Amino acid sequence: MSGKRLHLVRHGEVDNPGGVLYGRLPGYPLSSLGHRMAEAAAEELARQGRPVGTLIASPLERAQQSAQPIARAFGLEIGTDERIIEPTNDFEGQVKSGRGSAMLNPRYWYRYRNPFRPSWGEPYRSIAARTRAAMDAAWDASGDADALGDEALGGDAAAGDIVMVSHQAVIWLAHLDIAGKALFHNPATRRCELSSITSFERRGGDWVEVDYRTPAADLMSGSVDVGAV
Repeated sequence: MSGKRLHLVRHGEVDNPGGVLYGRLPGYPLSSLGHRMAEAAAEELARQGRPVGTLIASPLERAQQSAQPIARAFGLEIGTDERIIEPTNDFEGQVKSGRGSAMLNPRYWYRYRNPFRPSWGEPYRSIAARTRAAMDAAWDASGDADALGDEALGGDAAAGDIVMVSHQAVIWLAHLDIAGKALFHNPATRRCELSSITSFERRGGDWVEVDYRTPAADLMSGSVDVGAV
C-alpha cells in the first residue's frame, strides 16, 4: 500500500424527476438509486483495504447522504466544509432540456457571453482555489485534529486516508487545476461519474492524481444526471 491519499467522491444520483438545474437549492436528496450508488462508493473504498481517518462532505444534503455509508464503513463522523460545496449558477431552478429549457431561451443567452469565466456562475478559478484550499487544510490537519476543529474534521485524522464527498464541477476543476490544464471546458465532457472516486497524493508539496474509479458503473444506465452546470 502506498502513502496517504485524499479521495474526492462525487455524490450519487439525486431525486430530480423534473430535470431541474438544482445547484445549491434545498429539497434535492438522493434518489433510491443514488443511495445504492453511495453504498457502492463506500464498498469500493473499503475494498481497497486502505485505512480512512478523515471524512468531510459538502453541506448540501446529497453530499451528506452520500457520506453516510462511508461513515458507517469506517466508523467515522462526517465533518463539513463549505469550500467543497456546489458552485453557484444563474440557471438554478430552471430545466436544462426539453420544452421550457433555459438553454434554448433567447432571454438567457446573455449569460453565455464569456464561457471561459464562466459568465453564468462562479468563476472556474474560484472553484479550483477553494477546493485546493480545502484539500490542503484536510491534508495538513491529518494527525492534528485540532487544526480544523471538531465541526470541519470528522474521525481520527492520524489513522489514514482522507475522503471528501463533493460535486461534479468541484472535483473536475480540482482535476484540471492539479494537472496544470486550462480550466475552461465543456461541462458535458467531464470525467466525473456519479459516486466516482478521484484519488490524489501530495508529493513534495504538490498534488498528484493517482487513480479514478467508477464503483457505480453498473448502475449508471438507469440514472439521471442533469442537476448542475
